[in-house]
Amino acid sequence: MNNDQALEFSKQYLSDLLSFFEVNTEVEATLADDVIELSVPSTDINSLLIGRNAETLRSLQFLVSTALRGKGADTVRVNVDIADYKKQRAEKVAKQAKEWIDEVLRTGDSYVAQLNAADRRIVHNVASEYPNIRTFSEGEGRDRRIVIAQETS
Repeated sequence: MNNDQALEFSKQYLSDLLSFFEVNTEVEATLADDVIELSVPSTDINSLLIGRNAETLRSLQFLVSTALRGKGADTVRVNVDIADYKKQRAEKVAKQAKEWIDEVLRTGDSYVAQLNAADRRIVHNVASEYPNIRTFSEGEGRDRRIVIAQETS
């Protein structure tokens, strides 16, 4: 399955999944950096579709990705966003990361935060804008943390 077919398949698959929730809306699909981006506009049941700590959202994403893998798609990485939840979350985490970095620069002490993989990625990206800051992840599974530290010369 080439990228165009994978894009169309994932869009239809997510639309079909949403129909089980009686949500009949247009899903937007784009391909960026080998990741299929699926965007669902705001509906009356956003909180149900997103779920507590975005668990339902991640489950929908996992289902689409697994279906693509089963079809032998070239691209299987999928990002599902509902009512711009992830976009708003990313902005919030980036703002928090800048505050943590400012604290590290001010005090010289490292900062450790326990975040999910997506949030850690955001912090790594924000930190890459600071030449005197380094970040790294440590730990395993649910105990994985990100460490923000000053670069030592």
